[in-house]
Amino acid sequence: MADFDLVVIGSGPAGEKGAVHAALHGKRVAVVEREPVLGGTAANTGTLPSKTLRETSLYLSGFRQRGLYGVDTHVRQETTVSDFLYRERRVKGIERERILKDLERHGVQLVYGRGELVDAHTVVVRREGEPERRLTSNVILVATGSSPYRPPLYPFGDPRVHDSDELLDLSELPRALLVVGAGVIGCEYACMFAALGIPVTLVDPKPELLPFLDDEFSALLQERMEALGVRMRLGRTVETVDVPPAAKEPIRLTLSDGEKLEVDQVLVASGRSANTAGLGLEAVGVKLGARGQVVVGPEYQTAVPGIYAVGDVIGFPALASTSMEQARIAVMHAFGLEDPNKMAPVLPYGIYTIPEVSMAGETEESLRAKDIPYVVGRAAFSTNPRGQIIGECHGLLKLLFRREDLRLLGVHVLGEQASELVHVGLVGLMTGASARLFVETCFNYPTLSEAYKTATYDALDKVRAPKGP
Repeated sequence: MADFDLVVIGSGPAGEKGAVHAALHGKRVAVVEREPVLGGTAANTGTLPSKTLRETSLYLSGFRQRGLYGVDTHVRQETTVSDFLYRERRVKGIERERILKDLERHGVQLVYGRGELVDAHTVVVRREGEPERRLTSNVILVATGSSPYRPPLYPFGDPRVHDSDELLDLSELPRALLVVGAGVIGCEYACMFAALGIPVTLVDPKPELLPFLDDEFSALLQERMEALGVRMRLGRTVETVDVPPAAKEPIRLTLSDGEKLEVDQVLVASGRSANTAGLGLEAVGVKLGARGQVVVGPEYQTAVPGIYAVGDVIGFPALASTSMEQARIAVMHAFGLEDPNKMAPVLPYGIYTIPEVSMAGETEESLRAKDIPYVVGRAAFSTNPRGQIIGECHGLLKLLFRREDLRLLGVHVLGEQASELVHVGLVGLMTGASARLFVETCFNYPTLSEAYKTATYDALDKVRAPKGP
């Protein structure tokens, strides 16, 4: 008889969710964690820390009060790294404790050390100074996450050159920062430091910002980031990097168009690689793809029956929210617990820039590519009473409806609480709702959510008097 029904490798959002879901169904579960703390990237170096730092930047800079009834605020000149990181470290500690209590409450056994598969049902755990442990299990769930990719051009051994994990160990705030990579992570950090009044330059080979967004919102975000002080260098790459040994000398970089930049710190956010090295996956028959990502089927089972993989370790979309759902589906499939075992057909995306951007469903570009006639409804937060009250002058809600029956097809939000507001539309998308839902729903007043009704009436006006999308 196996020691466990399920052994999970990794205690991030996917690992925790998979372990608890199996335990709730009476399964014997163990979680293997190589780090001395629980929570993986989400709790320690990624999702929660970065979003906490965003809130800290907004607080220290007084950003939310700028322009509110003529109030003029500036960053406190005495702001230190301790000020910047204090709340982030508190939040991390609270989350680690929550995960530990959650696993203990559900009877999940924690095993600290590095896990390695020696066959399809055995994980060997090694920890310095302790005897080796062999855990046998009917099912193995790999949820080891990912790590920042480090392009060889950059000398990461220098304390002034950071990846997105190392950035949390700053010894001092940068006087001028170059961010390499305008993906979600790069854009979020660029905004945080710019909000603090630090000169930030953002470099990316793509000619537009976050091209998966609706084009209108990509352009709006770029406009707002530039207004925040971020200097955009899109469609360019870094060709040379000179990091002098003297800490007080500037780092000198040359871009592909010949522009020369001088900064005192560099953040490289050039994607991530799966944490699969040393797991023994290929030796037992598990297939790996680009940057070590595990290849899985629809229910997240690998090429080896009984071995599943979820979360960042399998690649896109690599979100904490989707990772937890993947783990739930994998566990249900592995033990035949429930049906259906499918991911939600519509997923939300939240980008915690300043301002926030969030979306779900179709974009204008995807609808045109599919040749689906549509109508657009917009609601500017500047004309929304709650937007006026909080000083949100640049926010926008955009709804996309199918023209023939006004079924909701896409939701896009930029501005305060965008990642929360998108869920109203997400539920509409999940239930196949039409414009009628928002017309007949009574929203609290004054609220930003009321913008859904405004945007819907805007779309209805265009249907009655067509003037294009």
